[in-house]
Amino acid sequence: MNIKKRLIFSNTVTVIVPFVITIVAAVLFIFISSTIFKKDVGYGNFKKFIFIKTQLADTSNIVRNQSSYNIEDIKYQQYLHQKLSTINGEIIILKNNTIIFTSKDVNKIDIEKCLVEANTKFKKKLVEIDATSYMVEVAPISFSDGNRGNVILLAPVFRYSSILEEFIIFIVAIFLISFIALNIYMSFLLSKRIIKPLSLLSIAVGEISKGDLNLEIIEVGDQEIKKLCADFEKMRIQLKDSIRLKMKYDENRTMLVSSISHDLKTPITSIKGYVNGILDGVANTPEKADRYLKTIYSKATQMDIMINDLLLYSKLDLSQLPFNFENTDIMDYFKYCIHESAPELEKSNIEICLENNLDGLKYVKIDRERLMRVILNIIDNSRKYMDKEQGKITIILRETNSSIIIEIRDNGSGIDENDVNKIFDRFYRADAARSEANGSGLGLAIAKQIVEGHGGTIWAVSHENEGTSILMSFGKVSNKGVL
Repeated sequence: MNIKKRLIFSNTVTVIVPFVITIVAAVLFIFISSTIFKKDVGYGNFKKFIFIKTQLADTSNIVRNQSSYNIEDIKYQQYLHQKLSTINGEIIILKNNTIIFTSKDVNKIDIEKCLVEANTKFKKKLVEIDATSYMVEVAPISFSDGNRGNVILLAPVFRYSSILEEFIIFIVAIFLISFIALNIYMSFLLSKRIIKPLSLLSIAVGEISKGDLNLEIIEVGDQEIKKLCADFEKMRIQLKDSIRLKMKYDENRTMLVSSISHDLKTPITSIKGYVNGILDGVANTPEKADRYLKTIYSKATQMDIMINDLLLYSKLDLSQLPFNFENTDIMDYFKYCIHESAPELEKSNIEICLENNLDGLKYVKIDRERLMRVILNIIDNSRKYMDKEQGKITIILRETNSSIIIEIRDNGSGIDENDVNKIFDRFYRADAARSEANGSGLGLAIAKQIVEGHGGTIWAVSHENEGTSILMSFGKVSNKGVL
């Protein structure tokens, strides 16, 4: 239930239920009075009682609102008496405690009783005169000569008037008590449904502000509160994930700096050694000096490649390198890749060929230049680790219902099963002598970033001593767009 509906329901219950309770209490009161106490609390008597009270109150208001000149007018005094005659009422007008008009013979004691009874609070305001009980109302007045006085209005009560007055007080009290009690109860329930979830949310937000993101925010309360809690829980999870990701990035950067420092140290040490050799005169022949300088140049080129790979990887890792995607015929693309790499592979006595298992023309959406780097890097790795006299690299194209699978398989030394899942890590090399290997150690890590940037996946399969396969999967597209 939402808060709006709950408020409507709460307000409706708060109004209707006290009326129902009051009606039930009134019925019980009438039943008990009639059957047990034999007192008639019927509609006729109730109507009569209300009429008497109303007439008495109306007459009192008329007196209070009249000018001081009318009070001493005989005709006006008789008018007041006649108005009260409908309820058999009496009127007494006093001026400075002196009776100037009366419709009933009363003594001073009775008058004093009337004045005292009229000024009392929380009583029935009944006075007994000549064995008859009267309801009494007293209206203070001022006369034209400046004197003050009172108009006493009396209305005789009938047999069951007292029980009727008690009945009115009873039902009013029942209504007020039930209304207040139900208001308190419904307010408690409403606040419990709203304040308790907000209190829990406040505690959780306080913990978040302190940096503790482990306290789960429970969705309780009405719809709006649940939605608010759900939004905060989503925010908490995102904050926690972002902090975890930041910590991971910080750790990765530390490892990155450590690893690149290690890999740069080797060529720098070599360069320093060869430069010192030249300075110390060790390279004392033109041939030796030429060899030293070529070695220095080779090591500097190696450092340049490592730095360029590091910058490229950093841009890919931060998603700052844009891709230029275009629909490409996959068969034509790999024919071009083979054409580019075949001359270099022939020098190492390695044959490269293409095996097409596709059904007709197939297209993928790729960045031709970036993916070319991936393909050439994988082929170059196969060349580096080739241990056969006659090497062979086969590019196999096949498909599923929604993907194009590219497999680049060689017949080299293969990769240990324990290393297959690690070769895409930064600076990882399958051989233990990493310091002697050429390259930055980022090639396959960059390849993974580029393939995933295409929305594809890349993985490796080792064939033990029979070679290694690097596989990539890309989504199919038509010549016009995604299938």
